[in-house]
Amino acid sequence: MSLLTPSKDNQAAEEPAAEVAAGARLLPRITIQAFCEHSQTAELVESAVHDRRMSKVALTTHNGGLEGAIESYRSNPTPNLIIVETSLSTEEIPGALDRLAEVCDAATRLIVLGHVNDVLLYRELIRSGVSEYLVLPTSAQSIVNAISDLFAAEGAAPIGRTIAFVSAKGGSGGSTLSHNVAWAISQHLRQDVLVLDFDLPFGTAGLNFNQDPPHGIADALNASGKVDPTMLDRLMSKAANHINLLTAPAMLDRTFDFGERDFEQVVELAQKTTPVVVLDIPHAWTAWLRHTLATVDEIVLVAEPDLANLRNAKNLADTIKALRPTESEPLLVVNKIGVPKRPEIAAQEFANSIECRLLGQIPFDAAPFGVASNNGQMLAEVAASNRINDIFRQIGVHVTGRSAPEAVNKSSSLKLPSFLKRKKAS
Repeated sequence: MSLLTPSKDNQAAEEPAAEVAAGARLLPRITIQAFCEHSQTAELVESAVHDRRMSKVALTTHNGGLEGAIESYRSNPTPNLIIVETSLSTEEIPGALDRLAEVCDAATRLIVLGHVNDVLLYRELIRSGVSEYLVLPTSAQSIVNAISDLFAAEGAAPIGRTIAFVSAKGGSGGSTLSHNVAWAISQHLRQDVLVLDFDLPFGTAGLNFNQDPPHGIADALNASGKVDPTMLDRLMSKAANHINLLTAPAMLDRTFDFGERDFEQVVELAQKTTPVVVLDIPHAWTAWLRHTLATVDEIVLVAEPDLANLRNAKNLADTIKALRPTESEPLLVVNKIGVPKRPEIAAQEFANSIECRLLGQIPFDAAPFGVASNNGQMLAEVAASNRINDIFRQIGVHVTGRSAPEAVNKSSSLKLPSFLKRKKAS
């Protein structure tokens, strides 16, 4: 028996793969990249996608093994999971993983496929934070089981990061910013994103992404606690590669009154199935909205540089800080800077007044935003060279906790990937 494969996996390996997978939980929409040294290993990893549990997973294989991964991530963002094959000796593997850690994001998880069956090496790698070490030759089902234990097992940590965008004043551009940042995350970081449009009577996610799906967020909320991953997946609409929506009905045939925790299950379920969850929060103040803001990972306040926005942003910032004293403080994006003939408060002065970090400044540029809005497109689709797209990407990189590829080796305060945190702490 392989020292790295639990006995339950060995028992499962004796059963037909289809029978084992039939009752298993589907893996969430994660991105996996495998770096293999041998073509047989690449074929083995690729065969894992035929397992029913992998139906939502985006898996790609590359050559080069551990060294290839190190070189690739010097200029590319890392996925949710990296699988690397290595033929290095027991003494060389830890040093190579140190070099991989230098070019990886903090949230990255790692499975190592090795050729050394050494219990001491296994214990050292697991102690250092490597998610799993499998000895080759192994089976595709063992690989899927290892991935499933990380992302789909009962009690597995949610993979999704929740980011709420809130306008300080109606019309300040919180929805437009949230949708364009979601687009930047999906295209630049190649992470799956789910946009939740919480403005049920007047939401614009459907319009901005040119979608008119028959179902959306209202159906999930009205499921009365019966919503599950399968139902949520059915209610989503695909806007583009790596980006899905739960749109608002945007109808006034009835009122939308909710209890404090009515949105909680949908948000938690979204966190378990999608790596990045963007919440488009309406400009309102209700019990459910207050509760939602208290529980998300990041909050971005969007404001125009005038007095009314300043007052509202200050009130929001103070309230949010009081709601979540141990969580990250809200971030500020000042939008529509430079409107002709309008007196404005300087962006940094605005940020200092509300005591929030200034995350970005969006200049007023009516023409491309107007074209994008009327066409149901994102700014990057109608004006790819517009420098505002760089701001959207920078905001996306920050709020997701990712590392910008071009700056990965330049930061002295880079967070350690999960597969080296425990090693460095010990």
